Amino acid sequence: MSVDSSPLPCSILLLSGGRGQRMGGQDKGLLDWRGLPLIAHLQRLVRPLTDDLIISCNRNQERYAPYADQLVSDDSADFAGPLAGIRVGLAAARHGHLLILPCDAPQIDAHLLADLRQIAQRNPNLPVMVRHGEFWEPLISIIPTTLRAEVERAWDSGECSPRRVFLQCGATGLQCPADDPRLANLNTPDLLLPSPGVSE
Repeated sequence: MSVDSSPLPCSILLLSGGRGQRMGGQDKGLLDWRGLPLIAHLQRLVRPLTDDLIISCNRNQERYAPYADQLVSDDSADFAGPLAGIRVGLAAARHGHLLILPCDAPQIDAHLLADLRQIAQRNPNLPVMVRHGEFWEPLISIIPTTLRAEVERAWDSGECSPRRVFLQCGATGLQCPADDPRLANLNTPDLLLPSPGVSE
């Protein structure tokens, strides 16, 4: 049986629309890790889970296109942050739930996604965020698309934190260990390098 036996249909949004400041302005999702672009690792993981794979990107659309069913871009200028990408992802989603993942967390695995989807299935009207230790991780989450209007209202009021918006919407959590290696963000150049003694 598949690891992910949840029948919850999800559109999946891979966030790759940031400025890449910690990467010297490079487009993070296209940087190489273990022989493939970061975006390819996530795409390979989630491709079997959906017929609606969305990538949020604000540049290099032609390079992202082969990995997605849809590409979306922020409707706000100047790299407005992840909530901008989530908003356009919610608007584009073809299913009732949107699974959100960041492009720089390639060690997320199928078990984590299955656990997220199972909690979302039990709480179909609430956002579900990963929580490690006391830290909420809104960029590894599932949100029902019915909350799109609430997200828009928060955005229009000047809110830019996905964590605060999701908590305002009554979010529940998937508890993970504080040091769970699956949640590591490879968001600086040195983190993309092989560890000593690890062959690529």
